[in-house]
Amino acid sequence: MRDHLRAGVAIFNDGHYHAAHDAWEDHWLDLEAGSDDERLLHGLIQYSGAVSHARERNWAGAVGLAESAQEYFAGLPAAYRGLHLEPVRSYLEGLAADPERIERRPPVVLEHEGTAPTLSDLDIGPTAVVAVVLAEELGYDEEPIAQARAYARRDLEAGADDSQFIALLFDFVREDEHRGIVFQRLNEHVGRRQAREKDVDGLF
Repeated sequence: MRDHLRAGVAIFNDGHYHAAHDAWEDHWLDLEAGSDDERLLHGLIQYSGAVSHARERNWAGAVGLAESAQEYFAGLPAAYRGLHLEPVRSYLEGLAADPERIERRPPVVLEHEGTAPTLSDLDIGPTAVVAVVLAEELGYDEEPIAQARAYARRDLEAGADDSQFIALLFDFVREDEHRGIVFQRLNEHVGRRQAREKDVDGLF
């Protein structure tokens, strides 16, 4: 739960409002309907949708999602799962009343565990989630990213402290200007690892 929650928060805070819902939705789909965790993520998904609609000047869509987000957050404590909800509730109330406020005031940033994390603040767990989300959002092939994430996890479990896959996932998420080059290097590393695994499999 934490990795997906924090990943979505950082994506949102970096201005990828539409993409943020993908990080939350990946985990939300597995939750029991009506549970507090499900309502939290559902509310965040609606919040990101409301902001996206407002930025596209779809006022009716923004109002509808802002209102439904408030309903999902209703009954949750002011701080839940490390997320500070009161500023979000207040912003949603204002957005529902006047969606054009998005043109005068940016959406409130999300505070999680005492900070407002951005992509550069994440450790490897949320970063691995973000990498796949950003690949889809920005038009990169998701398969090498997903495979790199799997290799990074294996390296972590094996105790490796110099994993190229971990380093490249961090770079892919954080290096806006060099993301294309990083993706190319990551794809090459994935190809080499897959080739080595295939060679080993062929011995038996």
